[in-house]
Amino acid sequence: MLTAFARAFKTPDLRKKLLFTLGIVVVFRMGAHIPVPGVNFTAVQACVNASQKSGAGLLGLVNLFSGGALLQITIFALGIMPYITSSIILQLLTVVIPRLDALKKEGQAGQTKITQYTRYLTIALAILQATGIVATASSGALFSGVQCDTSSIVPNQGIFSIAVMVITMSAGTVVIMWLGELITDRGIGNGMSILIFTSVSAQFPSSLWGIKTTKGWATFAFVIVMGLAMVALVVFVEQAQRRIPVQYAKRMIGRRAYGGTSTYIPLKVNQAGVIPVIFASSLLYIPGLIVTLSGSTAPWAVWITTNLTKSDKPLYALLYFVLIVFFAFFYVAISFNPEEVADNMKKYGGFIPGIRAGRPTAEYLNYVLTRITWPGSLYLGLIAMVPLVALGLFGASQNFPFGGTSILIVVGVGLETVKQIESQLQQRNYEGFLR
Repeated sequence: MLTAFARAFKTPDLRKKLLFTLGIVVVFRMGAHIPVPGVNFTAVQACVNASQKSGAGLLGLVNLFSGGALLQITIFALGIMPYITSSIILQLLTVVIPRLDALKKEGQAGQTKITQYTRYLTIALAILQATGIVATASSGALFSGVQCDTSSIVPNQGIFSIAVMVITMSAGTVVIMWLGELITDRGIGNGMSILIFTSVSAQFPSSLWGIKTTKGWATFAFVIVMGLAMVALVVFVEQAQRRIPVQYAKRMIGRRAYGGTSTYIPLKVNQAGVIPVIFASSLLYIPGLIVTLSGSTAPWAVWITTNLTKSDKPLYALLYFVLIVFFAFFYVAISFNPEEVADNMKKYGGFIPGIRAGRPTAEYLNYVLTRITWPGSLYLGLIAMVPLVALGLFGASQNFPFGGTSILIVVGVGLETVKQIESQLQQRNYEGFLR
């Protein structure tokens, strides 16, 4: 593998792409440490240090995707989360709105329009989220439950100062989106995925060192071994797929014969990826946010604060697991249409051996997809529960490095990027990473 890396850097074109990607990543990480104008940096750092000892709080998921920039209220505080949210919303609306579905089927031109809509929605969501975060920081609720001076985080709460903060954070999201597209066009891999990978992996060293400092070398070594085992498990499941054989009949067009080939439909065990975990986390985040912003002390607010804002509570863990399983089936149902696949196969003369074309093929695909989604959804739920178990066993923070969203993103993006580098090496007659 090290030889493959050396050969990758010896190839001028590939070396240029790798160095360009690394340069964009450096710029991205620099922006995650530049504070927003109008914020008391000293007070923020004191609250961040205190929050690391007591958990990530309500905004843990958003803070994870921003590489820790959210709680530090930097220009890249929102991270890539608005783009992820808008992409998911557009993907869901494609199933509901016929116009978007028609654009999806138009090929590259339609996909370009959908991408443009995604950008517009990203800007709108960034302004909305920036306004909410600035309001939360101004009220002191951003570090709720943390022993620090939250009143001095935003010293000047005038309209102009708040507007500058919102505009700066929203512009930061637009810059991140632009950086991601630059990587996609001129670098290696999918730009947005690379930036998410960078944000998540940036918190690994501090999280691991925090475990070593508070729990000692024995616990640190155990966590490393468990982390390596989890990486192996995630790689195994992410690569697992059910291959459904497809045979295409021969067709004579003029004097030429077309078809007669054999291929397969790859159905991944984890067809939904990390999306169900994001959906479940976001849904459980909403009740606590409502209570925080309302400041209510009614019995319902107390019950929500007690049971749905603390991940070490049994009800929170149970709801989290059930929601992940539900959203896994939900997302697979809207992202893979067996009837559409069966119709396309029938149109081009394809069939599954032993299965009649048309409706029986759609029913068979739906049956197989349901069967493999069950282990995939349970696997997602168990992986996502690892930080909650670590919270109880080690007293670790909610951003436990090996588990949940973190490990799924790091392994998934890492595998995809290595495959792209390997394919480019093989195009130049070099051996790839995977021999």
